[in-house]
Amino acid sequence: MRPAEFGIAFTAGAPPESLKRLAIGSPILYAMPESEKSTAGQPPPNTHFDARLPKYSLWRRTQIPIIAAIVSVGVRLIGCTLRYEILGWQHAERIYAQQRRIIWTFWHCGILGVLYWGRNRGVVVLHSTNFDGQWIGRIIKKFGFGTALGSSTRGGLRGLAELEQRLSEGRDVGFTIDGPRGPRFVAKPGPAILARSSGCPIEVFHVGYEHAKKLNTWDTLQIPRPFSRVVMIFAPPIEVPRDADRETVEAKHAEMQCELERVQSAAESWFGLSEDERRLARERWNA
Repeated sequence: MRPAEFGIAFTAGAPPESLKRLAIGSPILYAMPESEKSTAGQPPPNTHFDARLPKYSLWRRTQIPIIAAIVSVGVRLIGCTLRYEILGWQHAERIYAQQRRIIWTFWHCGILGVLYWGRNRGVVVLHSTNFDGQWIGRIIKKFGFGTALGSSTRGGLRGLAELEQRLSEGRDVGFTIDGPRGPRFVAKPGPAILARSSGCPIEVFHVGYEHAKKLNTWDTLQIPRPFSRVVMIFAPPIEVPRDADRETVEAKHAEMQCELERVQSAAESWFGLSEDERRLARERWNA
C-alpha cells in the first residue's frame, strides 16, 4: 500500500476500499479475515475502521476536562524539575539528516516522562477512543503533540491511515505500544505495518527514573519524584522494506519487541550501576 492510498479523507460509513484490502486481503493482517473471526476471537474487521467516540453521561463528560487539567498541571510541576540524560540520540540525528521522519515506540508506563521531554515537537500520537483515551488526548494536545484516534481494538486501521498521512506531511508519529489496556509489555504490530507502508524507520526507547512511584494500574504507570534524574535510552532504528512479506513483517515485529525489552532493562537498571559502569554503557549506547 502506497502513502497516497492512506492519505485520504474519511467520512462516516463504510471504510475506504484501500484500507479494506489492508485489513482483509493483505499478507500483513491487522484485522482477521471474516472467515477466521469466529475461531480467532477477533472483532469484526469494521471495528478497525470505527473511531467514533463513545457516548457518555453528562457526569463522565464533565470529568474528562477536569482530569486532563489536573494531570497537566502535575506533569508540568514535576517535569520542570527532572534532569534528563539522553543516550542513543545519534540514531535520530542520522535519520533526520536523511530528511526522513520517525515512528517512535515505547511502553505506556513511561508516558509521563516522555510527555514532558517531548513537548512542543509536533509528534502525532495514536490514542484510544475510550474514556481514558479522551482525557489523555486532551493532555497530550496541551503539551504540543498531535493526536490520531485509534487503538488495537477499535479504529486501528483508521488511526494508521492518519499516521501515514502525517508522516508524508513531515511529522513524526508515536505509539505507546502496549496500550490502551495491555497486555503490559507486549508490543502491538502497528508500527511494523506503518513502517512497511510509509518507508519510515521505527525508533524504540525507554525512560528510566532514579526515583519513581509505580501505580497499581494495568501498565504499572511510573510517576517520577520531583528533582529525580531520568535516563532515556534509544535503540538503533528498525527498517521494514516496503515490499516485505508477512513473514518479514512478523520478524520485524519480534525484533521491535526484543529491542523494547533491551532498552527497558538498560534504562531501569541504570541508576543501580556504578559510575564506571555507566561511563562504559554511555560509550556503547552513544557509539
